[in-house]
Amino acid sequence: MAAHFGRLRKGATTTAVAAVAVAALSASQAPGVTTDDLGRQSAGAAQPSGGASTGGEGGGATGDSPYYTDLPPLKSPNPSPSASPTTGTTVSVGEAEAGIPATVLDAYKKAEAELRASKPGCNLPWQLLAAIGKVESGQARGGRVDASGTTYSPILGPKLDGNGFALIADTDNGAYDGDPAYDRAVGPMQFIPSTWEWAGRDGNGDGKKDPNNVYDAALAAGHYLCRFDRDLSVQSQMNAAILNYNNSTEYLNTVLSWLEYYRKGTHEVPDGTGTLPSRSSNSDPGTSPSPSTPATPSTPSAPSTPNTPKPGGGGSTSPTPKPPAPSSPAPSPTPPTPTQTVDHLEDANTGTLTATAGSAFGAKVAVRAESKASKGVAKVRVRFTIIGDTDATFTGGESVATVVTGSAGTATAPALVAGEKAGDFTVRATVVGRVLGGLDYTATVTPRQADTLTRTGDTALTCVPGGEFADQVELKATYKGAVAGKVAATATLIKSADDPTENDKGPYFKDADGKTIRTLTDLTTDADGVLKLPKLYADDATGTFLLRVNTTGGAVLTVELKVAAAAS
Repeated sequence: MAAHFGRLRKGATTTAVAAVAVAALSASQAPGVTTDDLGRQSAGAAQPSGGASTGGEGGGATGDSPYYTDLPPLKSPNPSPSASPTTGTTVSVGEAEAGIPATVLDAYKKAEAELRASKPGCNLPWQLLAAIGKVESGQARGGRVDASGTTYSPILGPKLDGNGFALIADTDNGAYDGDPAYDRAVGPMQFIPSTWEWAGRDGNGDGKKDPNNVYDAALAAGHYLCRFDRDLSVQSQMNAAILNYNNSTEYLNTVLSWLEYYRKGTHEVPDGTGTLPSRSSNSDPGTSPSPSTPATPSTPSAPSTPNTPKPGGGGSTSPTPKPPAPSSPAPSPTPPTPTQTVDHLEDANTGTLTATAGSAFGAKVAVRAESKASKGVAKVRVRFTIIGDTDATFTGGESVATVVTGSAGTATAPALVAGEKAGDFTVRATVVGRVLGGLDYTATVTPRQADTLTRTGDTALTCVPGGEFADQVELKATYKGAVAGKVAATATLIKSADDPTENDKGPYFKDADGKTIRTLTDLTTDADGVLKLPKLYADDATGTFLLRVNTTGGAVLTVELKVAAAAS
């Protein structure tokens, strides 16, 4: 018999129920969870490593949408082999809760394999994806997916309209969730549209990023959990990743419980036969909301009509109707949320955004959310997006970061890290949940530079006519005394010190086809600043010739090459 508990809807205060849930978890179901003297739970760090506060959309990937609170059985799974009635393949039959639909299980394992290759330091276990998939959608409604992994109908959470949930105004014009007014969590892993827009992945190779496809959703969830260079084999960092996905201690406890359960053993079941959860964090005990639609409030029944006296009945009459109760006062208007009070964004002393390729920018983008009265507005989500042809990222490798404004209304983006591509790009700051003009900042990446070139050896470079030089030219580049690695360079055999045009005789290089060339482009120093040129050859001309090497940043070195007949 699976243990169950339901997280109370926001605003409810039932201490006894919460205490029972905490006790049950801390006793046997939540590894890594501790309970303080007041019965409150804590589990690891609640923020990404390094103190980053750039979660998905303030409320994480799901916008803190409701989730299933069913807990796994206390008994460990103990499957035994059997044949699938639908596919004929061998599957295992044991504890029903341990069965994961075949396609869904395959999606989790493929996502783990992809992350093992692309982010090996993350150490993502597929069982963590399974645990999150269980509490978010009951493993895609028990595996009701087609052969490509797409759900037969969209899985949608409730409207995030601030009525018991977070308030997230529409960010996708209903493209993902069909709701043009408010956002709703979408798909087996319950991403809100604004997060899916940048976090979505194509996990099944069909060229689309569909939040209702379990392969796409599982891979996106894996990348989301692995942000900020997390190592999920470290418990505190795993806790931070889960809390970043849905910022709730109860959610963390539930996911960790399923993670431990699945680690003890799981088995494959046919698609569509998975066990569905029964308890949701936004429902009363005993209810079983569908993961595909939000719970609909019941319509209040009409008041009964009081009995009226029968005509001509004399003393034998029905009771006299009571006067109606005085109507209750109209509810006071709901105060606006902080986001609704924002009128515009102002720059908050952002410095000059320049960096050399491969290095961090010295300045950070900072903005201030202000009301019409130009007062700072706290607790507002600001999204920073990198736009343009660039490989620059924010710290952690992402091109989008969301930061909540502080008490002064200021939000500072994570540090920018330049890639190898030089040029300008844009960082755009916008308010999440409001249609307001954003602020654009131009950032510039300059190429890696060298200001000095020297030969690594001093042997004279000589050759006989028609022969080849015994030694290859090797140089070392530095910039302000430090090694200048990955610096672009060009080498040209020139006519003279005063005429840097390409020579038409004397020493030469060979291209891949063995043809004579006297200019080499697209050269790059290695990580140690060393540049080793290809072999040089000589034609029949004799004399002293010059090789000139130039680098980005202005370093220049001219090397003498001598071609003379061998002594008799």
